[in-house]
Amino acid sequence: MRLVSAFVIGLVFGLGITVSGMINPAKVLNFFDLFGTWDPSLAFVMGGALAVAIPGYRLVLARQAPAMAPRFQLPDTQVVDLRLVLGSAVFGLGWGIAGFCPGGALPALGTGERDVYIFLAALVAGLLIARWLQARSALVTRPL
Repeated sequence: MRLVSAFVIGLVFGLGITVSGMINPAKVLNFFDLFGTWDPSLAFVMGGALAVAIPGYRLVLARQAPAMAPRFQLPDTQVVDLRLVLGSAVFGLGWGIAGFCPGGALPALGTGERDVYIFLAALVAGLLIARWLQARSALVTRPL
């Protein structure tokens, strides 16, 4: 049932991203072009997502546990550290340069555009490099 639920949620998300036009990197990049061909539609998509997500979170988190798991898996810290800031900056730079975010790039695979595959290859490479750096720093800082 969890697999079916994940599939349906992913399908709804992918359809929403596709229908809203957010799989088109030019549309996303135009949102960031404030003094050129600015397109506010990304703000409306985000606003619509927040309008659904905020009451949804309040409803779901009022329960003792999620419907298909023994407990909620929420962040256990609210600390803003260097790792969070750098990760956010890299995400934002990648989104601003490529016009894709990871969630929007997956439905865009269906377009067959070469740029989508290049972006996803760079995303996977970045994830692997980040994991390697994390493992390396853990070895360096681990007490002997």
